[in-house]
Amino acid sequence: MKRLNRYLMRQLITAAALVGFVMTGVIWLFVSVRAVESIINRGLSLKLFFSLTMLQIPNFLVHILPFSLFIAILFVYSRLNSDRELVVMRAAGLSPISLAKPALILAFLLTVIGYSLTLYVTPTSYQKFRDMQWDIRYSLSHILLKEGVFNTASKNFTIFVRERSGKSELKGLLAHDTRNADKPITYIAERGAMVKTAGGARVLMFEGLRQEVDKKTDKLSTLYFDRYSFDLGGVTPKPSERYREARERMVGELLAIKKKDVGNPKDFGKFKIEGHQRLSTPLNTLAYVLLALVCLLLGDFSRKGQMKRILLASILFVGFQVISLSLINLGAKNLDLIPLLYANATIPTVIFLLILVFQPRGILKLFSNKDDADISSGNRVSS
Repeated sequence: MKRLNRYLMRQLITAAALVGFVMTGVIWLFVSVRAVESIINRGLSLKLFFSLTMLQIPNFLVHILPFSLFIAILFVYSRLNSDRELVVMRAAGLSPISLAKPALILAFLLTVIGYSLTLYVTPTSYQKFRDMQWDIRYSLSHILLKEGVFNTASKNFTIFVRERSGKSELKGLLAHDTRNADKPITYIAERGAMVKTAGGARVLMFEGLRQEVDKKTDKLSTLYFDRYSFDLGGVTPKPSERYREARERMVGELLAIKKKDVGNPKDFGKFKIEGHQRLSTPLNTLAYVLLALVCLLLGDFSRKGQMKRILLASILFVGFQVISLSLINLGAKNLDLIPLLYANATIPTVIFLLILVFQPRGILKLFSNKDDADISSGNRVSS
């Protein structure tokens, strides 16, 4: 029995790991594509790029892990049926709950991992991601001035660079500053450099001129210089504090939050539902696993495979997802519906577990195939 459990466990872990790895890779690629713009426009290093993209992965793992195990169960038990291994196991007297034991153990472990993700890893990683985004957005040292195009540092500041030499040397500069709409300023210089100082980012320009137009008097002032510098700190002013989103707050804070602590009172429900969602989502793993096991292990085993069972399990899984998302959206608007989140995660789990253990006749008939059966009632083999 132990050898059989180890065999099934190994098959399930291998399949789930493969599915999880592929899904994580695909999602990382999508996240990376969105972040490529930051590399091109802001000159981020590859190290910073990987940090930004990897910090977003834990948020997806909460959903990837249970889905991977669900797919692994469908694949492994269906393959065992096709290879007649399930037929032999059932003929040897093994009950559906015995065959389901390795999958249930993995489901329990993934539920624990899910709680570690939702309670700590996900909010912590997302907060670090937002902090890095914040620093990059308001740090001009990360801006990469592309050659031959007008680089928009902000809606009121534009810089043109004819040629770059190295990381900081610039040639053929043209900068237009309209932060003071009544007195726009244009800088022209033969060469220059962007430097980072203790006071913030600055642009040094050499051999150029500064033109300022007073729109009220139509007066043009021109200043020629050998060396000139201006502070970029005010181009994109950095707010003193950053507003923290719901996803980067801990569960305890979300459950105890007051309307006054939320930037927009209309978002109060979103913060509340985020906390309860983190507590209820890991429980869905058990429901997904038991759903797949009920569809694949009950009733007779068909020689033609289990495509109908897999299709039924997939349809029920999608329906479960639709209901979950609907409850989250409705719960954010009406907090009285929050208990339904927990009911949606626990009630199906209990129902599927009872069906798997007691095997009601009415349920068994749904999975029976009188014309093409290998096993009937779990113990009879026909040829």
